[in-house]
This record gives sequence, structure tokens and C-alpha cells, in this order.
Amino acid sequence: MNSSAETPVEARRRDHELICELVDENAKVLDLGCGDGSLLQRLKDEKKAQGTGVEVSQDQVYKCIRRGLTVFHGDVDEGLADFPDKSFDYVLLTDTLQEVHNPRLVIGEMLRVGKKAIVSFPNFGHWSVRVQLFIRGRTPISAALPYDWWETPNIHFFTVKDFYRFCGQVGFRVTRSVFVAQGTRITVWPNLLAERAICVLE
Repeated sequence: MNSSAETPVEARRRDHELICELVDENAKVLDLGCGDGSLLQRLKDEKKAQGTGVEVSQDQVYKCIRRGLTVFHGDVDEGLADFPDKSFDYVLLTDTLQEVHNPRLVIGEMLRVGKKAIVSFPNFGHWSVRVQLFIRGRTPISAALPYDWWETPNIHFFTVKDFYRFCGQVGFRVTRSVFVAQGTRITVWPNLLAERAICVLE
């Protein structure tokens, strides 16, 4: 990875910027796997959103609380039984889908409790991933996939095409997508050229 490549922190910040563009003013938002609450804080500051988070890490929950955010300690793989139907305008899952055990359950729950779901994920079909696998014969490492194979939290390795195929098979409707590589929007051949994808589902 060269020195001009986007870092994981920069990639996450860019994801947050694009997600903020997709969320309406004053929206009621649930952020699953909210981490330290940085996205919720940004939505609160920039979009006047009413934000709630769910996070499995107790340390991250404390960070959210220190920000003054409302957050619940929980595992999204266990569902969202504590939240009633359509109680949020948006339910977010940023850079976490590849880590959950049951993507169909998680997205189904997102669409049950929210009017719209926004999902972002790294694209394992990006050309640099293909080149590293083909030339080096090793698990790829990049800004979107910054882990060695033995320490990665990722348990599902899928591409943009895989995600669209999955949505079609299980009945989730993708209404809008944004594709990004090195901080630049990608408008052609996203399965090959995009490092990350952000999809809106209804």
C-alpha cells in the first residue's frame, strides 16, 4: 500500500460523510455496531438527528456514554426484539455486515424496525484484492481490508455483485447505492473499481 493510499480512519470518515448525505434532517436513527459513537455524533451535529446506538463492546459503550449519546449494550446477531416495528427512519450498519453471523436476520430486523436501512461494506471484488490474490497468493490487505487473516473480524468475504444477488434472493430492495475508492465516487464497474459500497434498502 503506497503512502498516498487512504487509511482505514480516512475511509471510515469518508463513509460517515456519505451516510450523512443520505440521512434526512431531524431523522430518528438507530446505529447498529455504533462503535465509539462518532457517526451518531456527526448525525446529531450536522443533521439534528435523534440517535440511538447498539454496540457489543462495553468499552465502546462507555465512549458513547461519555459523548452523551443513548446507546444499548447488545449483539445485533441476536436481533432487535427490544425495538418496535418502524420505530426509526433509518437503521445503519456501517462496515459491520461482513462481521455478523446471520446477515439475512440482521438486515431483516433493520427493515422491520426502520423505514430505511443503510449498509456499508468493503468490496472483496476490488481489482487490488484480485491482483493480490492472483500475484501474491495471499489474503489481501488494503485500506478497506486492513487486517491479516489471523486477526480479521471479517467472517463473510463478499463482493458488490454478491450483495446484490443476496438482496434479490431474499427480497431486500436496494433503492440507492454509492460506491467509493480512495475517497472518489465510482460510477462504472463498481464490482471491479469500488473499494467500498454504501447501499440504501427499503
